[in-house]
Amino acid sequence: VLDRDQVHLQPRSPCRLLVDGRPVDEVPAGRDVRVVAGAEQVAVRPGPRDQRGARIRLEPLDPADDRGVLVRDVVVGRDFHWEHAEDLVFQGAIQVEARAARGGETHLDVIDEIGLERYLESVISSEMSAEAPPELLRAHAIVSRSWLLAQLAGRTTGGGAGTWAEPVEAEDGALELLRWQDREDHLHFDVCADDHCQRYQGATRASTPAVVEAVRATRGLVLTWEGEPCDTRFSKCCGGVTERFDAAWGEAEVPYLRPVADVDGEPAFAPPLDDEQRAAAFLEAEPDAWCRAADPELLRRLLPAIDHATRDFYRWEVFLDGEDIRGFVRDKLGIDIGTVRALRPLARGASGRITRLEMVGDRRVLRVGKELEIRRLLSVSHLYSSAFVVHPERHGFRLRGGGWGHGVGLCQVGAAVMADRGRDHRAILAHYYPGAALERRY
Repeated sequence: VLDRDQVHLQPRSPCRLLVDGRPVDEVPAGRDVRVVAGAEQVAVRPGPRDQRGARIRLEPLDPADDRGVLVRDVVVGRDFHWEHAEDLVFQGAIQVEARAARGGETHLDVIDEIGLERYLESVISSEMSAEAPPELLRAHAIVSRSWLLAQLAGRTTGGGAGTWAEPVEAEDGALELLRWQDREDHLHFDVCADDHCQRYQGATRASTPAVVEAVRATRGLVLTWEGEPCDTRFSKCCGGVTERFDAAWGEAEVPYLRPVADVDGEPAFAPPLDDEQRAAAFLEAEPDAWCRAADPELLRRLLPAIDHATRDFYRWEVFLDGEDIRGFVRDKLGIDIGTVRALRPLARGASGRITRLEMVGDRRVLRVGKELEIRRLLSVSHLYSSAFVVHPERHGFRLRGGGWGHGVGLCQVGAAVMADRGRDHRAILAHYYPGAALERRY
């Protein structure tokens, strides 16, 4: 949850305080607890004396009366355009651990230990609105459960960081960077709480009866391929066509993560859209698609509050100054390629997303991939997606783009609209994960 040198907690129900597994105190509801990082240890304050150790733990005295622990200033949407801090309440046992960070500092990790099905109630209320159609909630519960079980079993297929995690010099003198960020194994916890894995914002995202019912009704249901849980990726909006796995991560071929047109019936633009002419025609148009949702009331019901400010995700447009791009690259890579004079797509995926882009600066040429790194280097945070066409203008470039996120697997907005128009969860899953089987594992 956190990566900092101190954290403020406030139990909402009576808790037991343990230090390195040893019970030391009972904390009444409402008492503020401050945990401070020391030299590879944590100190708990206030108290008759500081309690110190490698980890502290708060667990409810009565599991039937678990109203959670308030954690102050949790960063939500880290590094994305919606990043902000919130006070969030997490149920279950809360553990704070000291961890050595760069520069010899000690940071704190806040870990919530909670059962899988209860975790899912928060995930689907954090990823989408709890007011979304019931069949969307059921579909998302199955997708989030499948992804988590694949993650816990170590069967994800992304392969960690990219081939060239740092820029290297090519034979022609250009710099080349091929990098992707996957949900790599965490050192001492299973998954993180933010978009890097899947959003988990605790009990703060109130689970409605519909959410509880969606999780209960799908208990143990998992998408599988050849008997194993599927690595069920998903993104906010595919932009009209979903993407191949290898456009965002490693070169593995994942049969159930293949491109599909996000439309009912014959598509105006069928994948692959991997050449410049077809990609440009698709992105300059606004063809019918499940995820082409513009009704503000519909979006309010489908999307969580954190996403309400983002409305132009199906098709969008930005202007980038060549000097601004120079600054983005310098700030994020520590390299000065000079003012950027040209942006040249070198490769695209099946949805039109650019997977390799050449940036021509007046000092150096930089070739970069994959999609997330391209988005990162063309924005203060990230572009909505790498599905865009480049229109050179004086002093810069106008980008006409489509979609929000990597576009692989389930399109959340498209799936929500499908459910709103009467499709059930089985039809939704079959559309976005073709060929995957639905099995009840427990």
